[in-house]
Amino acid sequence: MTGTRRKPGRMGPYVDGYRARLLELGYTQGSTKQPLLWLGQLGRWMEREGLQVGELDGPVIEAFFAARRANEPRRVPGRRGVRIMLVYLRDVGALTAEDLVLELTPLDEVLGEYRRWLVGERGLAAATVIRYEMIARRFLAGRAGSGDGAGTENLAGGDVAAFLLAECGRVSVPSAKGRVCELRSLLRFLYLRGFTPVALADAIPPVAGWRDTGIPSTMGRGEVDRLLAACDRGQLQGARNFAILMLLARLGLRSVEVARLELEDLHWRAGEIIVRGKARRQDVLPLPREVGEALAAYLSLRGHSEERHVFLTVRAPTRPIRADLVGDVVQRACLRAGVGHVGAHQLRHQLARELLREGASLIDVSQVLRHRDLATTAIYAKVDLDRLRLVAQPWPGTSR
Repeated sequence: MTGTRRKPGRMGPYVDGYRARLLELGYTQGSTKQPLLWLGQLGRWMEREGLQVGELDGPVIEAFFAARRANEPRRVPGRRGVRIMLVYLRDVGALTAEDLVLELTPLDEVLGEYRRWLVGERGLAAATVIRYEMIARRFLAGRAGSGDGAGTENLAGGDVAAFLLAECGRVSVPSAKGRVCELRSLLRFLYLRGFTPVALADAIPPVAGWRDTGIPSTMGRGEVDRLLAACDRGQLQGARNFAILMLLARLGLRSVEVARLELEDLHWRAGEIIVRGKARRQDVLPLPREVGEALAAYLSLRGHSEERHVFLTVRAPTRPIRADLVGDVVQRACLRAGVGHVGAHQLRHQLARELLREGASLIDVSQVLRHRDLATTAIYAKVDLDRLRLVAQPWPGTSR
């Protein structure tokens, strides 16, 4: 099932129908992952407890919540998500009780509005929304003394500082920076929506840490060619994987951008491709002939489908691929080609390195990779070691 590889227990017969219901409600393929994960968690818990679907009632749901809090307190389903699940089960006749629609708590109401704000106004991806909402729930739920039940009443800088000190003390510097960013987003939302009278987001200091101290890991052009040659392009799966690798290696697309690609994004006559990037950004890139040929070969083997996404799963049920499958494609290609494991993003690094070797400027590389800030591209200046040697000064007392 989407969202988990574990069996959904008692909820197995309802997975496909619930996924369809979520899509009808406006969920994307990516955002259905978490609700389906909760469906599986409930089904496995009921199986362990010897309960049938028809026995679901208010006390059973509360017992399920209690079990999740006891075992994994940071992964407790939201009441809103369970509410949608129960309404679906009642609509399909699996439940007959009329009082199963759980009332949302004040915290659930705030988090629901926050989720809609992240999607509607910030345009964040489904996986990012889940991560931001998890931190928001942990922060607000931890304020047990708040009088409004949502954790927002009398919120002060001391509460924010205490939470961040506890969080940052147990994670790495990059993760701590992520916590700060996620909490700033929540505090900005609370201020804009009138939940807090003070803009507490402005009071959070940045996490100390040097930027761009490492060198992007890349691979040789010969290794990239070996990855491409390892695909069996005469078979559907091989043709699909070859087209994915070409998009990564020749255009520098991110994994999520490959997964989002739709048939309408391929403008064959104009020789262009539309890339759906971060925060609903769309960019138009030239479609190189070799990339276009790879896509055309795959689509001819794929045949007709009602699905508008370009890349679909090979095994039934046929559906659009997830972004993490792109990394799996690269890993399997590495094994076939006898190349050390690399991630999908390293092909993007390699493209930047090749462009610099061919004389492209950092501005050119920034445009190809679609960076908003040239400072993000500047890190690639460190990978062109041959050109760096031309400008490096000799060590005092030595010759070049």
